[in-house]
Amino acid sequence: MATVLSVSGSPSVSSRTHRLLRHLDQRLTAQGHEVIPLDVRTVPAEALLGADFRHPAIVEATELFARADGVVVGTPVYKASYSGVLKALLDLLPQYALAGKTVLPLATGGSVAHVLAIDYALRPVLNSMGAAHIVQGWFTLDTDITVHEDGALTVAPAAHEALAQVVDQFSAALGRTPLLAAAS
Repeated sequence: MATVLSVSGSPSVSSRTHRLLRHLDQRLTAQGHEVIPLDVRTVPAEALLGADFRHPAIVEATELFARADGVVVGTPVYKASYSGVLKALLDLLPQYALAGKTVLPLATGGSVAHVLAIDYALRPVLNSMGAAHIVQGWFTLDTDITVHEDGALTVAPAAHEALAQVVDQFSAALGRTPLLAAAS
């Protein structure tokens, strides 16, 4: 099937956003996709903040984006927008790094007041980077994500159902993207 790059834009090691993405990666893998995780927090700060386009970690991230058929972008919401580390990485990618790709934007946050961060902060950036198709994204409240002591993750039933639906729509869109590209 398709190659999916799953990008966690959280700066935190214990992030619910990160854990939720890895949980959703399992669903995509079960659907037959090759999923490649990318945790932006592991990219050296000097490369991100120094805008070092030639740094091996930035070159590798650029290659991962180029290789992917689809990209899942997950971010915690801070100050009504996506994370700064995600912004730093997106700024270092080629202008049209998402050209021809299907993209699923996801966000987590502590308040429903941030639910529009996907549409008003993240989606315009993804669109400007040339995404062929940005599927419906989803915002999940932090309180709907429980990380247990053993590392297991539980998502509240309504959020789990909604996330399953957007991931399945993303997966279906991945299957249609080559046909759309071939028709143009």
